[in-house]
Amino acid sequence: MSERPEIPDDVVAGREPGGSVLRGQGAAVAAVALGGALGALARWGLSLAWPTPAGGFPTTTLLVNVVGCLLMGILVVHVAEVRTAHPLVRPFLGVGVLGGFTTFSTFAVDAQHLLAAGRLGPALGYLGATVVGSVGAAWLGLVLGRGTAGAR
Repeated sequence: MSERPEIPDDVVAGREPGGSVLRGQGAAVAAVALGGALGALARWGLSLAWPTPAGGFPTTTLLVNVVGCLLMGILVVHVAEVRTAHPLVRPFLGVGVLGGFTTFSTFAVDAQHLLAAGRLGPALGYLGATVVGSVGAAWLGLVLGRGTAGAR
């Protein structure tokens, strides 16, 4: 019985054996960082404009996450299905801007705060509304994106 030689992970990933994982990725990393900063600043601005009162329902975070998922659905269609976009558009807009804009870590902390305050109903409503709203918005974004792409 012959054994198959193990193929190094870097070769499987398309890099030269022993090559750096980040080699040639500087522009993508910069695009993600810049986009993430812009998205996070936009979210921060919205949280300043519409803050959640102590113990209140985190409406702004819910809307940010749902809108971010809607935009992600539209972006996926227009960048991946309809057009041939520059290779940095997806990392900048998808991972960076929308990744920095949406905030599922704050979603988890908000839910924990509602639970810790004994507000089980609002906590469960927030959890459900965020998950269903975000998935539904991503689906709607795909539908809207395809609808607008078909009109072109």
